[in-house]
Amino acid sequence: MPQPPKLSDEQRAAALEKAAKVRRIRSEMKMRLKMGSVTFPELLEQADGDETIAKIKVLAVLESLPGVGKVKARRTMEEIGIAESRRLAGLGPQQRKALLEEFS
Repeated sequence: MPQPPKLSDEQRAAALEKAAKVRRIRSEMKMRLKMGSVTFPELLEQADGDETIAKIKVLAVLESLPGVGKVKARRTMEEIGIAESRRLAGLGPQQRKALLEEFS
C-alpha cells in the first residue's frame, strides 16, 4: 500500500484547517436542516452549486430532517435504491425526484 505524500508542517496545518472548515460547514447545514431554517429542496439546490454541501452523505442529510430517524432514513433509501455511501452530488434525477416526493 503506498504511503501518503510527505507534507511540510505548513502544508499539514493548511490541510487540517481546510478539513475543519469543511466539517464545520457540513455540520452547520445539517443543524439548519434539523431546525427547519433550510428545507430539503433548498439544500439539494445549494448542493448543485456548492461542492462542500454536495459531498454530504444522503443518509446524514435524511437523518437530520425533523421527524426522520435512522430507521426511516435507511428504509427509504433502500426502497428508492440509494446506497448508504451515496453523497448528494451522486444522486441521479430519479433518485432526487423520489426523495423530494418523500420528504418535501
